Formats: sequence, structure tokens, C-alpha cells
Amino acid sequence: MLRLRISLSAILVCVLCFSPSLINASQNELTEAESRSGWKLLFDGKTTDGWRNYKKDAVGDGWKIEDGILSRVGKGAGDIITVGQFEHFELQLEYRISKGGNSGLMFHVTEENDRPWHSGPEIQIQDNVDGHDPQKAGWLYQLYQPQKPGWAKKFEAQVGYKGIEMDDATRPAGQWNQLYFRVTARDGEVCMNGVSYFKFVKGSDDWNKRVAASKFAKFENFGKATKGHICLQDHGNLVSFRNIRVRELPESGKAPEPIDGTLKLKPEVAFPNIAWDGWSAFNENGKPNPPKRPIHVTHAGDGTNRVFVVDQSGLIHVLPNDPAAKKATVYADIRERTHQFNKDDEEGVLGFAFHPNYKSNGQFFVYYNTESGDRKIYLSRFTVSKDDPNKADESSEEILMTIQQPFANHNGGPMAFGPDGYLYIGMGDGGGRNDPEYSAQDKSSILGCVLRIDVDHKANGKNYAIPKDNPFVGQKNVPGEVYAYGIRNPWRVSFDSKTGSFWLADVGQDLWEEINIIKKGGNYGWSAREGSFAFGNHEGSNDVTGIAPVWEYDHRIGKSITGGHVYRGSKLPELAGHYLYGDYVTGKLWALHYDEEAGKVIRNVAIPWNGLNVLAFGEDEQGEAFVTTPNRNGKGIYRLVQE
Repeated sequence: MLRLRISLSAILVCVLCFSPSLINASQNELTEAESRSGWKLLFDGKTTDGWRNYKKDAVGDGWKIEDGILSRVGKGAGDIITVGQFEHFELQLEYRISKGGNSGLMFHVTEENDRPWHSGPEIQIQDNVDGHDPQKAGWLYQLYQPQKPGWAKKFEAQVGYKGIEMDDATRPAGQWNQLYFRVTARDGEVCMNGVSYFKFVKGSDDWNKRVAASKFAKFENFGKATKGHICLQDHGNLVSFRNIRVRELPESGKAPEPIDGTLKLKPEVAFPNIAWDGWSAFNENGKPNPPKRPIHVTHAGDGTNRVFVVDQSGLIHVLPNDPAAKKATVYADIRERTHQFNKDDEEGVLGFAFHPNYKSNGQFFVYYNTESGDRKIYLSRFTVSKDDPNKADESSEEILMTIQQPFANHNGGPMAFGPDGYLYIGMGDGGGRNDPEYSAQDKSSILGCVLRIDVDHKANGKNYAIPKDNPFVGQKNVPGEVYAYGIRNPWRVSFDSKTGSFWLADVGQDLWEEINIIKKGGNYGWSAREGSFAFGNHEGSNDVTGIAPVWEYDHRIGKSITGGHVYRGSKLPELAGHYLYGDYVTGKLWALHYDEEAGKVIRNVAIPWNGLNVLAFGEDEQGEAFVTTPNRNGKGIYRLVQE
């Protein structure tokens, strides 16, 4: 069993002044993020404007619209195509197939043939349980089938886990399924309910070989057009569609940025002259050492204006908050206890927090993968040395929690103290692909949850206590530490120092990255949802509504969100009240202004950046921001300054 059924630590959420919006609250409407990044509706829920039958001028009588749903209900329907033609584009739609039913989605359809499938490749739509066709829903008919990605094989192999080789992410007949499709000159992809099935390059040697081996080889024009109509197939069965959306792309496949402008800011190295005790770019043999990975930059809140830099390796430095600083001394070194990230990229020191009363009690907390070899994590308390304020007492470690992780990814760990003095901890779903044990929706597991604990008291044989007002205290089979759930892979959390709101950025899998404001007892959807959209087909997933993210962006924009904090400094007034965040893979920075009372995004603006991986954000004691990136020269910490 991969499930974890022990208690853990907590992540934060404050009482918010707005009612959270629920996922899927509307249909045939674009989300805020979609409308800002170029998506458009192909079906408005009211008319068939923009559609017609293949080789005809109107839509057949067998297609009906009721309650915002377009359905093939009877004879005289026929295959329908878009009036417009599309070249490079993405398409999202939801379909509901009848028991034993069959339909299809075709693209790049031209009208010189008798049937649309003679020219346009077809993505199969059918009831996979009682359907008669061996080509399953989401397959590119007789061309491509689901393939497990290499990264998933890697994480499974590490722990000897054997997952299914060919995904079937479809939900049963009568339930809604979401189909995503992309085709450009450079690549294509199909996802079913958020799960990536396969990628392809239309017209490539591989494509042509597959076509030659299929039944379509006899049609001279099959798959040759680079621009054409989108087609919904009438296969004689009841099928319904809604939320049909398209985004046209340039040949490069690059999507429009969902921004309202670009701020006149720039990054500059925060400490250009610094030398780091205990770390160098090369070892004694002249070979490169692992890069510095500053996953947290913070202050102790003790009035000293020092900066603390936490490296994923387990090396923690302290230095003056001065651009002219020349030396960073070692505050703590737990590298020998820590499983190193150069062995497993997503492991190491993953969380750090100073106690709110650090000035008087000298306590700080570290969440790290141990070097025990059995994927064990410690949440530990340390104290500062009695003799040196710039040195921790490494022998003072007190283990608060021991957490067994099933995989080497999604181990969670970002944590912060809330305005209530409790420690909040973001827990990943345990890793692997598709949340294989459905842990994030299983409240009996601490994985995929936000935890909240009291580190100032001890109770029930634990080195911490559980706050009595935690939302699931007293519920059978639910650890009392759980504060919220439905989280995949939180990468950085923070409290707004002015409002007390708790922000959590959650890294997505195949399609969406998201930002959440965590609410007590809230369900944030994973792994029944990814962002605002359906994911997978775990039992019960169709009934999960969840709380919608306050912001999300898709994988044409970025692929791995890095969360920051709401800026409350004074040097950059244009950032006041904006949540800073970035993307690790694409190397982009943004600032989001969100009105919590109205539950509405005011604006999302770009921040000029150098294109490097965005690893983390940080704050000094005055609320001024840092941005970090992995580096081999010791200069991976940046400030944002005005141009």
C-alpha cells in the first residue's frame, strides 16, 4: 500500500472574507486565464452559429441544443464542421457519450472527398466499456495510442512500483469527459481528462509510416492538409458536447501571454561579491560541485536585518542584508543527514521556517528527506547556538514528524507560520503519475493535504499538538492535522503579511498550473481536477467539485509554477499588493493583483527576467523581494529593481 495513514504537519489557511468559487460553476464560458491567453468559444451554448454540415450550408435537424448542450439526438444529423478553417491550434471540449456509443473529432478536414475522415485524422470518442471499436477514446484512430512518459517510468522504477502501461482516463458513459488536442507544424498532443496520452508530429517520418500501415493509406489526401475544418462526427449514436474552445497558435506553437502589460523592472544580482563558506563551484580535483539551489531566502524577524539562504543540499547561510556583503557564513550544515538533490532532483531540504518568536526562543524548523535510504522525511525543530547568534546548534534537532514517502517526487515541504502562530505545511500527493493511490482526495492520508500544527505544545505522545479548531478534528479516520486537501505538488507557500491570506502555488501534471488561496477545510480538487478542469477517472472523481484556483495558466505558457508572496515592500510601489510568481521551466516572472473580496483578478503583469529557472522567492525584513535560480557561480539570488 502506498497510502500514508499517519498524522503530519500543517499548512496554512486564514479565514477569508470571500466565498470561494467552485470549479465548474458555469459552462460555455471562458475562465479568466483562458480569455487572457487567446482562447475563444466555438459553441456559445445557444446556437450552432459557426458550424454547418459537411459539404452543406446548414446544420442537420438531428443536432439539438438544450440547456447549453449540443447533442446528436436523431436521424438527419450528419457530420458537422466548423465554418472556419484552422491551421495551428489547440482545442478543448467536453463530451458525453451514450452507452455503447461512438463518435469522433477530426481535424484539418477538407471537402474534396465523400467523407470527412477521408482527409481529416480522427480522435476517437466512444464508450470504452461497451463500445464495439477496438480503437479506444482519445486514440488517434489507427495511428497513435497512449504512451507512458519517460519521467513516470523513472519514478516508478526507483521504488519498484508497476503502474499501468496504457492509460484509459475516460469516465463512464453518461459522464462528461474532457478532451484536449493540439496540432502545430512542430508538435501535437492529445490529453484525455487532463492525462497526456501521446505526442506526435504530423507529417513526420513516424507519422507517414503509421498512416501507410493504416486503413487511411488508400486515401491520397488523408492527413496531407495543413489547414482545414474541425469536425464532430455523427456515428448514429447519442453524443453530447459542451465547452468547445479553440486557441489559434503561430507555427512555433507559442501561445499569447495572459498579461495586461509588462512592468518597468529588471533583475540584478543581490550579492554580487559574496563568497559562500562551505561551498565552491569546483572540488579539490577540479570537477564541478553540484550547483547551489537556494530554495528559500528569508529573515529571522528579530530586528537584525540578516538574510538567511537555505540551500536544497542542507547548507544554510547567514549574511548581512547588504549588496556589498562579501561573506556568507554557515548558519547550519545538515548535508550529511540530507538525501541530496543530485541523486533525486525533487529531494533534499524542501521546507524551512523561523518560529515567530525566534528572537526569544531561537527555534527554527526544517523539512528534509533523510539519507536513511528508505524515502523518509523528517520535520525537525532546531535551536540557535547559545554562544553564537550566527550559528545553529545542529545537535539540538528534535524530530516532530517522520513521514514515509512512496516516490521521490511530490514530497511537499513548503511551510510557513500563520498569523495564529501555528505552523502550516504543504504536503505533496506522494508522487508518481496521476496520483496512483488517489491520496489527495483521501482524507485518511496526509499526502496531498495542507497540515496545521501547534509547535508550542506537546500532546498525545507527539512533539507537537493539534489545534482544536482544525476542521477534521474528531472525524473518524481523518488525521487531525489535516487543514485542507486536494493538493498535488505545492511549490512554495506564503502568508500575506497585511491580510493574513494564505497563498499556495500547486505544480500541475500535464495541462495546468495553479495558484490557490487556502481555506479551512477546503478541497482544491486534485486528482479529480487539475486547476478548473476534469482530471482522470478515479472512482468518485465525477462528484468532486472543489474550490477553484484564483489563477491558472496552461502548459503553452509554462510548465512548472514557482509560488512567491504578496509584495508589501516600499521600494517598488507598482508591485504593492501583487502576488509574485514564476515558472521554473520557461523562466518567466509575473505579478498577479487579485481582489479577494470580489473574487476577481484585477490584472496579471509580466516582470522582465533573464530567462533562468525560477526556483524560489524570498523576502527581507523590510518586505523587499528576492528571486532565486539554480547556479554554479554563487550569484543565483536576485533583487527586482526599477529600470
